[in-house]
Amino acid sequence: MKSTSVCRVTVSIVVGAVLAGVAACDSPDSGKDDRSAHRPRTHVRPVTALRSVEKTTDGADSAKVESTTTMGTLMTMKADGVLGWADDLTGNLTITYTGGMMADTMRQAGATSMPARYLPDAYYARMGDTFAERADGKHWVKYAYDDLAKLPGGSGAYLKDQMRNTTPNQSVKLLLASRDVRKVGAETVRGEQTTHYTGTVSVADLATENSSLTARQVSGLKRQLTQAGVTTETVDIWVNSQDLLVKKVEKGEPATGRMSSTAYYSDYGVKVAAQEPPAGDTTDFKDLIEQHGDMSGSPDNSSGSGATP
Repeated sequence: MKSTSVCRVTVSIVVGAVLAGVAACDSPDSGKDDRSAHRPRTHVRPVTALRSVEKTTDGADSAKVESTTTMGTLMTMKADGVLGWADDLTGNLTITYTGGMMADTMRQAGATSMPARYLPDAYYARMGDTFAERADGKHWVKYAYDDLAKLPGGSGAYLKDQMRNTTPNQSVKLLLASRDVRKVGAETVRGEQTTHYTGTVSVADLATENSSLTARQVSGLKRQLTQAGVTTETVDIWVNSQDLLVKKVEKGEPATGRMSSTAYYSDYGVKVAAQEPPAGDTTDFKDLIEQHGDMSGSPDNSSGSGATP
């Protein structure tokens, strides 16, 4: 390595690309008042229906994905590709940064768009030629989930847990964790008739109830969430007549600014073939950290989030 900026860039990429759709955060009242006027309340709890959707979507094994995400001034990005979850998470996505500090960071690394591969034990991101010039000619960065779990406090363990659960049925589980889940009604999504459900989720409670974190990890995560201004997120999903999730929207407002993530799912059952990149063209996230900084991604410990280039 010829520059410590390489380490900062790669940490930024994994934090931006992966955390963007993992946990949005909102204030308890954000967005609720203006929606409640036209949101019909149902006398029948939708939990039973959502459990059926969770089971059906989980059993579909794979799908095409299109998503857009905005996180304040940090980034705007889009992603498209395929994900599979028959045994463990696999998939191929193309992630493109279209705005914010992350787009500037990617330009410095040589490209604003990158192929990404999900495999059972790790996530791989292909950087540009500028990055490779500083990384002994290697383009791919490997983020082993076990290494991500070593990030400070509870955030790393939560990141590992959530990265391995980046599938449509997890959005249904997210909504089932809501204490006020509602059925909104029938709506059309891309020409398809769907049923819309909505709810508000406490991110801290979600980490406790729907992850494999230890009590110590949960405590550390909640402390970090509090410091970041994280409280709750709103979750909306649209389900078709086959009980398959076709759209999801998560909104929130953490300390970094308003966050919104929208994803569309189609072609359930599509073939997914993700392969590990060539070893000779791959460098390891852990090695970058060991060479150029601590697990926060900052050589001088000045950037605990690792999200600043």
